[in-house]
Amino acid sequence: MDRIIYLIIYPYLFLISRMPFKILYAFSDIACFFIYRIIRYRRNIVRSNLMIAFPEYEVSKIKKIEKKFYSHFCDIFLEIIKSMGMSKAEMLERFNVQNIEILKIFEKEKRSIFLICGHYSSWEWMMSLGYHIKHKGYGIYRPIRNPYFDRLINKIRRCHNSEMIPQKKAVEIIKSKELKKELGVYGFASDQSPRPKSSTYWINFLGKKVPAYSGAESLSRDLNIPVVFSKINRIKRGYYNVEFKVISSFPKNTKKNKITNTYTKWLEKQIFEDPSQYLWTHKRFKFSQ
Repeated sequence: MDRIIYLIIYPYLFLISRMPFKILYAFSDIACFFIYRIIRYRRNIVRSNLMIAFPEYEVSKIKKIEKKFYSHFCDIFLEIIKSMGMSKAEMLERFNVQNIEILKIFEKEKRSIFLICGHYSSWEWMMSLGYHIKHKGYGIYRPIRNPYFDRLINKIRRCHNSEMIPQKKAVEIIKSKELKKELGVYGFASDQSPRPKSSTYWINFLGKKVPAYSGAESLSRDLNIPVVFSKINRIKRGYYNVEFKVISSFPKNTKKNKITNTYTKWLEKQIFEDPSQYLWTHKRFKFSQ
């Protein structure tokens, strides 16, 4: 069944990947109308998240953010597909790296790098970072249940010099590469809502105390790999910028939880600057206290 679904859908994905950007965004506007107005995809979750995060906002302002979010959400989804048919020149034109020298410093020191970001703006186009540095680029991800689409997503990301590492195997693979002196840049989207355990670290995020994903910090402290925050922003439709900010150059010497605290604080600041660019379709506060 997985294969049949893939064979039915793939031709449409291929056509989308070859669309000129002007047509792509016209198609996105149509898709947004149906997803937001007709299907109402996860609108109750998005609305609930926004009202929890911004209790001081009037309903009219919440709805305005919500509408902008769905437009951005459709753009991002189609841009992921479009990247399959994008050239290197197109990607470099549309995803600007503002201060690559931050990463070049660690590259010259022959050290791997952990890049941390949230599901904000165009986190998927960060896969093009391999065009700018010598280190091999890797993204930590959760595999898709349908193996055919999972392979497709990996193929898309490899088109622009990045490879994917399954989340459950990340620690094992990264440690192995470090032992072999295989340097890499590892991307973590660290704003998930992990199921709480007795050892869970809780943090204040958008006014609520939530369980924090601290796997990247723990591994960085263990291997002493520098941690850098990736601040991605939309410049205009279809154009993005990323600015790098060092959280810790030597995690072994950094106080426990400081990396997670700093990352969360910086992500939170981004969200307040423009809430519409954050991914609100998941239950961000399902385990909040």
